[in-house]
Amino acid sequence: MATNIIGREIEKEKLNKILQSDQAEFMAIYGRRRVGKTFLIRQHLKENIVFEISGTKDGTKEQQIFNFFGEYLRRTDRQKETQVPASWHQAFEYLADYLAGMPRPATKHVVFLDEMPWLDTPKSEFVSALEFFWNQHVSKMDHVLLIACGSASSWIRKNLIHARGGLYNRITQRIKLMPFTLYETAAFFQSLGVNLPQYQILELYMVMGGIPFYLKEIEKGKSAIQLIDDICFSPQGLLLEEYNQLYHSLFRNAENHIAIIEALAARPQGMTRAAISADTKISEAALNKTLEELNECDFISIYQPLFNKKKDAIYKLTDLYSLFYLKFIQPNKGAGSRIWEQLSKQNTYTAWSGYAFENICMIHINQIKSALGISGVYTKHGSWKFKGDDTLPGTQIDMIIERADQIIHLCEAKFTRDNYALTKDAAAQLRLRKSIFKQASQTKQAVFTTLLTTYPALQNKYYLEEIDSEITMEALFRRH
Repeated sequence: MATNIIGREIEKEKLNKILQSDQAEFMAIYGRRRVGKTFLIRQHLKENIVFEISGTKDGTKEQQIFNFFGEYLRRTDRQKETQVPASWHQAFEYLADYLAGMPRPATKHVVFLDEMPWLDTPKSEFVSALEFFWNQHVSKMDHVLLIACGSASSWIRKNLIHARGGLYNRITQRIKLMPFTLYETAAFFQSLGVNLPQYQILELYMVMGGIPFYLKEIEKGKSAIQLIDDICFSPQGLLLEEYNQLYHSLFRNAENHIAIIEALAARPQGMTRAAISADTKISEAALNKTLEELNECDFISIYQPLFNKKKDAIYKLTDLYSLFYLKFIQPNKGAGSRIWEQLSKQNTYTAWSGYAFENICMIHINQIKSALGISGVYTKHGSWKFKGDDTLPGTQIDMIIERADQIIHLCEAKFTRDNYALTKDAAAQLRLRKSIFKQASQTKQAVFTTLLTTYPALQNKYYLEEIDSEITMEALFRRH
């Protein structure tokens, strides 16, 4: 098994255990497009793969089956069936016969069906054929691991994980592959020979997220500003035109998905479902489906507000690349080289970087808990919003950590190029926010203000009065 995979320790360990199991295994692996699912399987299991096919976007049933058959001919060295299968049922019969005739391996033979949602073309009967293939054949082969992979996570969940027909409860294993953490991103850069300070790695992460396919564009010897210019704004840059391909490759009729993404990008502090509905004018049924698909594919996150009703849930655009694209790339196409150096000095940069840093802190909640020394304490995290009443003004707190040991952290994220200095006005705002929270929520728990910063804040008079704990970006780069 290959070991040249950065990070993914939990996933590699799980795959190793599955290979040693004494039963047939049917695994679903899913996650955001470009997150590295195919790379993980091909690299870590390359010695075990005995059959691999990838779906073709917008391919017809006949094209998909022809591609399947081409792989079958290569794997069997044309020693078996030589007629193109007439259906998916026949194609899987060919594959079952091929697997049955192979010598028994020491661990497991792996059948890897990549981009499975694309194989399932309309009226192709792909799912029913897959169902029969598993139930009739592979489920009896304790030396076979069948892997279904796809970026359209909603398809995987609907047709496999939550299937109601013949594939009900048949998935034995699942892996949801997440983007790299900052720790994994830094390790990935090291493997590329790129040595950048944490602040510049954080800048790049704010633009690309932890998406390995994007991060591999990083070249050594360049600053974050130069790299963002090259990758996002130059005519040859990978991320200049990625946005539209991203959504159209995942979703049929992606217009609704893009409409929601763009509505959320305009309000990065988040929107309720009712606000999204009013803004996009998408019908109720379509809105439910689209929000679910975007959430399952990790483009948006749903934050259940603590101490509020469920209907007040906040939807946020948490795909960092999409947020950056809509804020900066789309309005500045064709603006010329070295545009990012100018844009990063404007006020829009300050607002965007604040929201992006806040999203990154949410993604690294485990590292924040560890830095607070509460890894072993049960917590809930979310947001809180108070509309205001006759007594108290309204306020919103974007990140709250509620601990089972009766302590609440009200978090304040500040992304700055230098050491943050808390001003008199900012301190007064934090004090007011805490006071409103205590009175409006009627909590009996201790309430602390926690500052999340890039570099350590200056411990001036106002800091000492208002800040109970502080976490810098260094903590976000830790493994756990």
